[in-house]
Amino acid sequence: MSSQVRGGTRWKRFAVVMVPSVVATAAVGVGLAQGALAASFSVSGQQFKVSAAELNGENFVQYGSIATEDGADPTKEGKAHAVAVSGFSHATISKMCQSVVTPNLPFGLGSVTLRLTAGDPAKTNGKLVDATGLYLDVSDLNADAEFGNIDIGVRTGDLANPGVQPKAGKYVNPNGFSQRAETAKLTGVKQQAWATTAGTFKLPGLHLALSKGVNECY
Repeated sequence: MSSQVRGGTRWKRFAVVMVPSVVATAAVGVGLAQGALAASFSVSGQQFKVSAAELNGENFVQYGSIATEDGADPTKEGKAHAVAVSGFSHATISKMCQSVVTPNLPFGLGSVTLRLTAGDPAKTNGKLVDATGLYLDVSDLNADAEFGNIDIGVRTGDLANPGVQPKAGKYVNPNGFSQRAETAKLTGVKQQAWATTAGTFKLPGLHLALSKGVNECY
């Protein structure tokens, strides 16, 4: 993925590294859950689904970009994807769910779903998922939205909010359309994304599970 400084992740690495290396390294998982590590989630050649009961973000920006598959030549057909990048300097998320389905696995496994949940306040004594420097590369989004002090139609090259702005890169058009707001509140979030990048991610009540079949967040 190239709309931000991030790399694509193959399925094997996705299952182990995505959030937060639970299977491979318990210490890494604990560090990420406490917000001690940076997190970058992406799936090479696949989108994934994310849902949330509510997201409250600060210093919101949104602009168009291109996401490319892991190590792929973006000039090749099907290897580059138009995305809307949403960025927040800080965000809290309740009842977050993230899922990806890998189909047609061998040895009779068929489709397998990796599903992650976190930040259910009823199970975490009110603690929510907490992210800083959050960027979402989204291809589809459904939610009820409320913005505070929104500014629509900003030239992307002039876009800046405290702690969050487009990174210099070959896939961001400085003359493109963008918008920004001091605050953003999204409820009933359902989205498909190519990548998520965060400076830090705190994941109270983290649960990651693999299951046979299709068991997506929505």
